Amino acid sequence: MISILITSYKESRTIGKAIEAFNNQKIKENYEILVASPDFETGTVVMKYASMFPNIRWIQDKRKGKPAAINLLLKEAKGDILFLSDGDVYVSDNSVNDLLEHFKDPKVGIVSGRPVSLSPKNTMLGYWSHLLTNEAAHATRIERTQKGEFIVCSGYLFAIRKKFQYIPEDLLSEDAIMSHLMWQKGYKTNYEPKAEVYVKYPTNFKDWIIQKKRSAGGYQQISKYFKNPPIMRSFSKEIINGWYKPLKYASNTKEFIWSLALYPARLYLWLKIFMDINNKHFNLLDIWKPVESTK
Repeated sequence: MISILITSYKESRTIGKAIEAFNNQKIKENYEILVASPDFETGTVVMKYASMFPNIRWIQDKRKGKPAAINLLLKEAKGDILFLSDGDVYVSDNSVNDLLEHFKDPKVGIVSGRPVSLSPKNTMLGYWSHLLTNEAAHATRIERTQKGEFIVCSGYLFAIRKKFQYIPEDLLSEDAIMSHLMWQKGYKTNYEPKAEVYVKYPTNFKDWIIQKKRSAGGYQQISKYFKNPPIMRSFSKEIINGWYKPLKYASNTKEFIWSLALYPARLYLWLKIFMDINNKHFNLLDIWKPVESTK
């Protein structure tokens, strides 16, 4: 059996599509879909699906952040392989089976799906989303997996063997920690580009910073939990390995200007991450505020 775990908060408009994208697939294994959310608006939508499909359940969390919600789901999940996703995205038609194929290899512990931007490319933030998902993340994961190297899986969609019952609840990036946990246990981290997950990215800079602080900032917590961990993302790695990629990705003058604008934006982001994580008054719930423009 497999368990599909969806975390959500104030996503009553999108959670139905997220559930249907999984439930309408011809999945080869028996499966359950568990959705965690603290709000009744989202829960009401989930319960409507649960009334029609006995394999779907709503679990109300206490709004202590996404890692705490995942821990609730881990306790309830019956599957040996877990699929994790979010309530404001939806997955491709055969994504579950595509990810499952990798687990025929007993050495594989975790497999990432491929985020695909739904944002229009004719705006600066939309263009950035395509650049960072296609030119940066997608290309990097392909290159590293071909070499047998460690990758961090995307929190928008990944599958993992159920080899632990708890993750630390002060995390900014649960996908990074769970990827490292499996790597430290001796498992391979794989990538499946055919298992797509469709994501609407922020449409204003404030939301962009909130979202990127979680995803990029979480990498700065890795050394707290692991000795000499493999590092896939850091400020120094962006400079050394990726400084040219935004310029290479641009296909016209406007996009070239937007690519140039990404450099100070990323510098500001990494400065914010450094200041916030080292602030003794740092509040995890401030980081887990909903990114409204992605709903």
